[in-house]
Amino acid sequence: MLDIPNFVSMDKIIDFLLLTEPNTRYVVLGSILLGASSAIVGCFTFLQKRALVGDAVAHSVLPGVCGAFLMAGTKNPLFLILGAFVSGWLSIVCMNLITRYSKLKEDTAVALILSVFFGFGVMLLTYIQQSGNASQSGLESFLFGKAAALVGTDVWIFGGLAALMLLLVALFYKEFIIVIFHKSFAQTIGLPIVAIEILLTTLTVLAVVVGIQSVGVVLMAAMLVTPAAAARFWTDKLHYMLFIAASFGALAAIGGAFVSYIQTQMPTGPWIVLVASAIAMVSFFFAPNKGIVARRRRQYLYKKQILEENILKAIYHVSEKDTTKSISSLEDIGLQRHFKPVLLKNSLQKLTRKQFIEKTQNGWQLTEKGNIKAKRLVKLHRLWELYLTEFVRLAPDHVHEAAEALEHILTPEIEAQLEARLKYPQKDPHDREIPY
Repeated sequence: MLDIPNFVSMDKIIDFLLLTEPNTRYVVLGSILLGASSAIVGCFTFLQKRALVGDAVAHSVLPGVCGAFLMAGTKNPLFLILGAFVSGWLSIVCMNLITRYSKLKEDTAVALILSVFFGFGVMLLTYIQQSGNASQSGLESFLFGKAAALVGTDVWIFGGLAALMLLLVALFYKEFIIVIFHKSFAQTIGLPIVAIEILLTTLTVLAVVVGIQSVGVVLMAAMLVTPAAAARFWTDKLHYMLFIAASFGALAAIGGAFVSYIQTQMPTGPWIVLVASAIAMVSFFFAPNKGIVARRRRQYLYKKQILEENILKAIYHVSEKDTTKSISSLEDIGLQRHFKPVLLKNSLQKLTRKQFIEKTQNGWQLTEKGNIKAKRLVKLHRLWELYLTEFVRLAPDHVHEAAEALEHILTPEIEAQLEARLKYPQKDPHDREIPY
């Protein structure tokens, strides 16, 4: 037997991967259905900026579960799910009524409904526990979830609800996109906005209902929002976001079930949320375009680019002011603008390697390639200064900083438009030649 770490055997890992035990199959399949379906629905909730509504609904289903148990006298999953659905729906109706007919904002209404419904649910749960009903054992697991208690019937019910949610998303995908991103356009073309929003709300309630037995009412909001928030860092397209979020939700479910399987004292639901949170943290930091590391790297490269371009301009200005001087010393470059000595020396070396400048015995001079780039930067700067003075009516002594910032990002298309709009001027507002 090979130890993977000391407390995990290879046999146990293989048993989990092969799903040899029936209970493991139920837990893993049920958790995957929960993670994937709630993540897909959570994408729409997240994009509507109603993440807290999912949290309120998750806490508000508890009185419905308790009420259904009191009426049925049994923990039949269908009765409990129906009660949770009714209670969750009622909470959203109450939130909408408070927001519409009072001066309270949505976040206040969410806080009110969450606390009132959850408090009422805890009161009912306490009453049930003290009632002496033998069937109430395990009902408190709806607070924090108990995925290990899932059985085949639960998986079939979860599968049916997950399939229903996916079907509704597929059928009304275009309508959902229009209402979420272009509500005014949806009104113009006559879409039933209220009905579509009701359907989106129903999907949110269904997603919560599917997950309460595995994750519990306290943690269910995390399964709605966390995979969707993580997926948003990887793409700008909704159909990709849905797929990535579903994958993250399923991966979190498998990870949580695995930890619970190898360490039986560990609860599955909280570990699912922890794995989803770990995925989200990795996404926040290391997503290729929107991650913190990628953004920091782009900022660093952009600052380095600006510094190098400013050095090229400084060398060009030295020769422009004194046409007999083609070689610039460190002192000459430093007189044009303030550069930190260390950064200046490093950038000069990089520009030399890029063949924009070349080192001579007395300093540096622009190569043909560097001269072309420096001329373009100076041209863009002076064209933009002229544009601001002629069309924005700014004083000539107020345009330098704006031109200094924009010269590094103006595209060739904008450059051509500026030249045409200004009719290819020869002088800038300070009577300096514009190099072409």
